Amino acid sequence: MDRETFRVIVERARRAAGRETVTAARSGLTAGPPRAGWASMVGMAGSTGARLPLQGGLPAGEVTTGAVREIACDESGFSGTNLLDPATPVIVHASVDLSRDEAAELIRTLRSGFRFSPDEVKSRQFLRRREAAEVVEWFLSALRGRAHVHLVDKEFFLATRVVDLLLAEPSYAAGTRLAGDRRPAAAALHRAGRAAGPGFAVFLAAVVEMLRTKRRDRADDRSVARFFAARDELRRHVGDAQAGAVLDALDPARVAAVQARLYAGDRTIPPPLEPLLPALAETVLHWSGDGRRVLVIHDEQSALTEDRLRRLQVALAPGDPAGPSPLAGLVMTDSRDDPRVQAADLLAGVARRMPGVPGDGPLRPLLSPVPDHDPSAVVATHDPNAVTAEQEPT
Repeated sequence: MDRETFRVIVERARRAAGRETVTAARSGLTAGPPRAGWASMVGMAGSTGARLPLQGGLPAGEVTTGAVREIACDESGFSGTNLLDPATPVIVHASVDLSRDEAAELIRTLRSGFRFSPDEVKSRQFLRRREAAEVVEWFLSALRGRAHVHLVDKEFFLATRVVDLLLAEPSYAAGTRLAGDRRPAAAALHRAGRAAGPGFAVFLAAVVEMLRTKRRDRADDRSVARFFAARDELRRHVGDAQAGAVLDALDPARVAAVQARLYAGDRTIPPPLEPLLPALAETVLHWSGDGRRVLVIHDEQSALTEDRLRRLQVALAPGDPAGPSPLAGLVMTDSRDDPRVQAADLLAGVARRMPGVPGDGPLRPLLSPVPDHDPSAVVATHDPNAVTAEQEPT
């Protein structure tokens, strides 16, 4: 593709990205079937045979007051409860504020200039090509002001679990800016732990073992004892006063009580090894910053059950839990059936695979840099059109 053709494509995509956002008042609050004809237009309806019913989600219900913004989301780097997999140290939750037509045009523009799969465009296809830097720069430029990226470092997420679940009353606000008063302690533990050497990895593995309560033989469960043995060994190598205070405050009886509640299936405790829920919460808080509620269109994800989403919806409600929550609802879909979700999937994959510090380069306008380049503490500004972003104090 010559430079002039590429320039025309870029300008066309930028004009599309600058159009007025289509709100739920125009597009409706239910996902419904895809608009007739678009799938064949961009060649993404490549499924053959019947599909299984989509699982999870939260019905939007009736929204009688206020405007609603409809966004599409997907993630990259999800590894279940295996949070210490070195191949995927970061999970990315990406969202786009595009209409179906805008997203379809974006995908079609990519396909018109580059030979991609007829079913879906994937980030790995981007990054294998000689033109990768050029394509990524164009793609991120086209989404500027219309997209958001939230990064979660999985090690840091486990540090927040220690503080939010084992030292405080577990809450669905844990791990988000709504529990920001606990963030400095988690950040101190993370920094000091990494500086302490291999004992931190052993400690985090003990955290995972202790909090992973499914399919475990409870007759000889000594995971709490192993957790405190790892804590004691780590403590000997931690000199930071704030991090040391966190480790010293861990109480065997309290930790055992939290584990017992998990064993008993206490649903008031958020799933302790599930970073997608706080990532979704941050995404909703970002897009609702202008006062509009948010209806999420999300690629199917088993972690997003209706019960969990209802509890998250209440946790996000400002002041009065019975009042309107910024989370209006969440509709599951298949990325092959919605070009907006495919654009979010593509953005998430590109963000996770980009080399270097996540806050550098063309990705920076879509997320906020944080102290020590800790991607887990990303909190973007509420202004979706801002180039720079606020960062959470640590």
